[in-house]
Amino acid sequence: MRFSVTPEKQKQLETRMAACGLKEGDFEESFSASSGPGGQKANKTATCVTLLHRPSGIAVKMQKARSQSLNRYYARKRLCELMEAKLLGRESPAEMQREKIRRQKARRKRRSDKKSGDRE
Repeated sequence: MRFSVTPEKQKQLETRMAACGLKEGDFEESFSASSGPGGQKANKTATCVTLLHRPSGIAVKMQKARSQSLNRYYARKRLCELMEAKLLGRESPAEMQREKIRRQKARRKRRSDKKSGDRE
């Protein structure tokens, strides 16, 4: 499978898919016209990608880019994120990032509350 990305990103995606247990043969891929900005070009070409992973039943619809091959890449990347969240739960990279941001916000709020308490 070739996408319009660098070979490094291609290799990272293949490694991530293998770690999640995703195989190209398990996908059902369909294309449709994208919606939103892009004008006549977006209305005439089928750049929106819908990717269904048959064993798990997870479906992803991607129309992030104007290019079909980039949308195919992004759809597979998103499917990997969803599978990691399903398999790893709280240990998934996305969940770890959310937790990190939550802690940062809590820390900022404590500092802000402490500063405003000093002024009063």
